[in-house]
Amino acid sequence: MVEAVLIDLFSLTANLQNNIQGLLHNTLEAIEKCSSSHAPFVYVMCCQRQGSERKGEQESLLSALRGFQSLKRRLEVVCAQTTAAALYTVKQRLDEKDLNIIKVLLPTLRKDLMKVYIDHLFTAVYQFEFEDLQVAPDSESLQISEHQHEGQMLPSKDMALIQSEIQMYLESLPSLKGELTILRSSLIPDDIFLHGFTTRTGGISYIPTLSSCNLFSSSKRRDPQVVVKENLRRLANAAGFNPEAFHRVKVDHANAVCIMGKTEPNNYDGIVTDQKGVTLAAPGADCIPVLFADPVRRACGAAHSGWKGTLLGVSMATVNAMVSEYGCNMKDILVVLGPSVGPCCYRLPHESAKEFHRIDPKCVRLFDSANPYIDIRRATRILLERGGILPENIQDDSITDQNQNITFCTACHPDKFYSHFRDGTNFGTQIGFISIKD
Repeated sequence: MVEAVLIDLFSLTANLQNNIQGLLHNTLEAIEKCSSSHAPFVYVMCCQRQGSERKGEQESLLSALRGFQSLKRRLEVVCAQTTAAALYTVKQRLDEKDLNIIKVLLPTLRKDLMKVYIDHLFTAVYQFEFEDLQVAPDSESLQISEHQHEGQMLPSKDMALIQSEIQMYLESLPSLKGELTILRSSLIPDDIFLHGFTTRTGGISYIPTLSSCNLFSSSKRRDPQVVVKENLRRLANAAGFNPEAFHRVKVDHANAVCIMGKTEPNNYDGIVTDQKGVTLAAPGADCIPVLFADPVRRACGAAHSGWKGTLLGVSMATVNAMVSEYGCNMKDILVVLGPSVGPCCYRLPHESAKEFHRIDPKCVRLFDSANPYIDIRRATRILLERGGILPENIQDDSITDQNQNITFCTACHPDKFYSHFRDGTNFGTQIGFISIKD
């Protein structure tokens, strides 16, 4: 069942031709006849033009729409200077109401153009269907090449213009929930390495569980890749790294490690390099983002360590890759555990808890319960120490000095961090990142 209707009048003059006015009237009338409980929300998207004449046209459109009194709570006119701005505003309205199924009514020659905007600004969470508004072609107002026909790929020049328009609009948006904040460890020497752990502030993601500096997009969440890319651009500017030389692990909740410069595996939870200016990153939204630095051999790494990866030894696998690839000495490698779910909050079924109990009974609390509390950080430290990492070269939540502590519990601090455990399926993601300075 259609949950929302988007009527795209952006490319048309606001004082619509009689046939368009009639079509719009009939469309809204049909929607109005639906029962109020099942009637979809309606968004009319039009261009906000400059000048008194254009303002009069816009008022004419608005007054025509105001006649539908029973739709007034479900009908909204969205005026903006660009299609990107208008469509992003509509997306915000859809997300406020958790709407997924949208019918788009638009001129035939706008369809392929609109699909490109939608592909950039929405994810697979949303379902779109398209229906034509039968209008006479007008090359000036439709803002599309005369030779362009429905079903054809847009010229690369038009695609680039759309991408540029979206990027410029997103860059113009204010940061949400305060300034961008980066947590840094005193263990990693800042004269050799650039590193940090992000928090949830300072980005443009607006959905409550993703707000605001979400740094991961997937087909199952509502934050599109272009928004995550803008959040990353803002982080890169604040931290001082190049977002075009940024490599995030391809999470598989296992222990494979990617060696930068060699064939990249399809999935991996660890990544290492000795190349300068290349930024490595590991995500976390309860799982541990772990950073590795060897100031002697000048090599670094990042790993994503959830409960499965912890049991599979992903942190030591990353250490071993640095030793074998770059000749690192185990005693020189520094390891920092970032914000992650703490033993105060994290529970697993008893069968999984047994595996942590085997590492060390202190990794499990209330072991005899159906869902014991698990300390994946302690387990990670123990496995690293057993592998040869010096205890003093590991920074985790054992540091009690609040000025030095960066391994906060993500579930306990909703104002600072994202948490899958706390927020459910549409959760945001923070990262740990590291690079070797030029």
